[in-house]
Amino acid sequence: MQDLFQAWHPFNPNPRGLLVCDCTVRSICAVTGLDWNTVHDTLCSLSGTMADMPSSDRVWHELLKWCGFHRRELPDRCPECYTVRDFCADHPTGIYVLGPPAHAVGVLRGEYWDAWDSGSTIPTYFLTRE
Repeated sequence: MQDLFQAWHPFNPNPRGLLVCDCTVRSICAVTGLDWNTVHDTLCSLSGTMADMPSSDRVWHELLKWCGFHRRELPDRCPECYTVRDFCADHPTGIYVLGPPAHAVGVLRGEYWDAWDSGSTIPTYFLTRE
């Protein structure tokens, strides 16, 4: 049965519309309202200070900390089956960035914002503003 509620919103704030392995930038744009260039440039500056790559969890998590986010691990109740889509259904309010392996997904009020439908990916942690 088709869900009446569509949780995925196609979202690519890249100013040229490119898909360039910038999921961390996209997810931060989605949850903060900042534009792509601002997030990209801030991550690059921070990565220089931290001597790490802009897409490193350490770097982009630090930027989200500056924005008031905190990291939380997901319960290990079904680590192979709890998807981004499931998380959204369980969290109809709030602002999150989910961390499936090698990806980042912005979630706003139970809807996920990404350049592709990442709803079937399995997050292991999330960052949220409390």
